[in-house]
Order: sequence, then structure tokens, then C-alpha cells
Amino acid sequence: MDTSISRSWLKFLGSLNEAQVRWCAAVKSLELGRGGVTRVHKATGLSQTTIKKGLRELTGPGQLPGWDRVRREGGGRKQVEETQPALVRDLQRLVEHNTCGNNMSALRWTAKSTRVLATALRRRGHNVSPRSVARLLRDLDYSLQLNQKSIEGSDHPDRDAQFRYINEQVSNFQSSGSPVISVDTKKKELIGNFKNAGRTYRRKGTPRKVNVYDFRTEDVEVGIPYGLYDVQRNQGMVNVGTSHDTAEFAVESIRQWWRRLGKRHYPKSRHLLVCADGGGSNGSRIRAWKLHLQALADEIGLEITVCHYPPGTSKWNKIEHRMFSFISLNWRGRPLETHQTMIMLIANTTNSSGLRIDARLDKKEYKTGVKVTAEEVKGINLRRHALHPLWNYTIGPRVENVTQSSGAKS
Repeated sequence: MDTSISRSWLKFLGSLNEAQVRWCAAVKSLELGRGGVTRVHKATGLSQTTIKKGLRELTGPGQLPGWDRVRREGGGRKQVEETQPALVRDLQRLVEHNTCGNNMSALRWTAKSTRVLATALRRRGHNVSPRSVARLLRDLDYSLQLNQKSIEGSDHPDRDAQFRYINEQVSNFQSSGSPVISVDTKKKELIGNFKNAGRTYRRKGTPRKVNVYDFRTEDVEVGIPYGLYDVQRNQGMVNVGTSHDTAEFAVESIRQWWRRLGKRHYPKSRHLLVCADGGGSNGSRIRAWKLHLQALADEIGLEITVCHYPPGTSKWNKIEHRMFSFISLNWRGRPLETHQTMIMLIANTTNSSGLRIDARLDKKEYKTGVKVTAEEVKGINLRRHALHPLWNYTIGPRVENVTQSSGAKS
């Protein structure tokens, strides 16, 4: 509501007769100056024709005409739905096939414009304007709505049990002082003078100029942010790749996290819990993901437990709303001109709870389409858990590899 038009004035206006309302509205529009008629019209619902009539009467010569005469109740032009009884029915039929949501709910909505609907109604013999259509739609509890992302697909029968199991695993690892990390890949970003979603403050009339087209060509580089979020410490790391989002890249990101942060903060730990989505480069069915995790377990001597979120529940992955969301806010409206720009924007992301993020650039070339043989799979020291073994498993170091690694260090 227009802040210059108070609720008390609107309440007072509702107690006046027709002529007095018209004159008070005219006086208020004069007080507001340029655009006053439109502002009063929006605030009160009075037509601009009525307000302008009041202005003519106020500014005209002589006394106000007929100030003591009030139109009898029920007088004046009738509403279109009164003179055209079939109008509302035809309007409902027009929007019915385009209506979303539950027909029994109190609020329904349509995406057709009032101008299009008015034209269609005139073809059916109704004399109606877009403004009247808008009023009728409001009376029928219709409104224009944006799409809302809320449907995640059908629930898996083990969905709730898996969430409870993940929470139980997280609690157990935290109570024993072992690290728990949430991992995922943020969408691939084009590096260069490309439009980035969101707005940022600049001097008026000086928007940042970016490329008209934002599709990738051979000479355009990319940045692939693979994120790791330490749940206990509210600290994350993002490994920005430059080639492909593969299982090898995902495990290399975990390796770099352990070398840069994990080993320092959890020097005595012998176990690591990884919470990951069920698809992508760290998917539950990806053989290469498990093979490279085995190599990592052998190298760092940790038992690595993986718990995957059920299908269609990626938004519940903690890294999404505790880290990635703040990175998106920090670089909104800023073209990612170089990889260094991307790294700096990620590394300088924080929030009110003290989030800290380390970022690094990974220039290694990761190959796609690498096949993992059945023999290699058999060599993985993998123990599947009793609850949904496809989603929950532990990969332990192979004894011979640990022994060889220890001998090499000594």
C-alpha cells in the first residue's frame, strides 16, 4: 500500500457517501501531486474517471454541485456480471483447463493474461474489459503465481529410514571425534565475461556489460566446483576443476580436503563419514567412485564410510543450504571472468554463523568413459551395511597396501 495514504484515512473514506468520497479522493490526489490520481486509484479502488470528476467539481467555479444529494442505494451502472449472467460461467470455463492446483483449495490461479481472456469473452458475445476480467478473477480467488520447485518425485519406501540412519551415523561419528563431510558438485560455470544470475549494486545507469550469448565454444573454459563441507567445524573446501566432473575428480577433491584441512583437524581419527547424493560423479552405482575411494583409503589409512541420500532429496544435503547457497549469494551478478576470480569469490564467502571456505584450482585433465573391470571391483575392500546396502557401505584400507605405504615412509 502507498505509505503516503494511511489506513486511518482509508477507514474514514469508507464512512462517507458517494459524493464525499469522490471529493476527498480528489483532494488527496492534489496533495500527492504528479501521479496522485493513479496512486489514489490504486489505494482505494476508485476509478480514475471518478477521481477526475471530483477534481473538476472541486476546481470548477461556484459551490460543489449537489453536495446534499446522494444517489439512492442500488443506483448507478450495474456490474458486468449482473447485466451478463453467463459471463462468470464462461470465464470459469476459459481458465478451467489452464488452472493449476487442487480444485478444492481456497486459492486457484491462471497464467492467461486478462487482455487475452477479455478478447476471448468478447468473441463469445460479452462486452467486458480486461480490468473487469481482473476484478472477476480476484472475486473467484484466482491470482497470478510463479512456479515453485517443490515436487521431488515419488518417495522411495526406504526414504525415511535412510534419513534416520544417516542422522544416526553422523551422531556416532561426531561423538567419537571422527570427521563428517557433506559433498556435492555445484553446476559447471562458464569462465569469461558471461552473465551471472542475480543483481549487485552499481551506480545508476551503469550496468555491467556482458556477452549477449552465454553458450560454450571451444575456446571458453569452465569451472567445476566440487564442494566438501565439514559439518562439525562449519568449514568447507571447494576444488575447482577445469576439465570434467568424474569420479576420479570427486575422490581427488576429498584427498585434497584431507591433506589441507582434515588431517590437521582430525589427526587421530581412523574413520571418515561421507554424506553424498545418490547420483552424479559420486553416485551410489558408480564403480569408479568406489575404486578411487579404495585407493584413497589405502593412501591415508582411513576407513571411509559413505551414506547416500535417497533419490530426489538432494536439497537436504547439508552442503546445499549451508555452503553452496552462500557462495551463490556472494558471486551473484558478478561475471566469473577468470578461474582466479572464481577462486577468490568462493574463498571470501562467509555468513553470520562464521562459515569459512578454502578454495583451490585443479588443472588436472580427468578422462571420461574410463571402464572399471569386474576384477577391479572384486579387489575393493568393501563392506555393505545391513540397511539398504546400495546406499550405505564402508571401504577400508587393504592391509598389504597399508603395509607397503608404511614401509615406504620409513
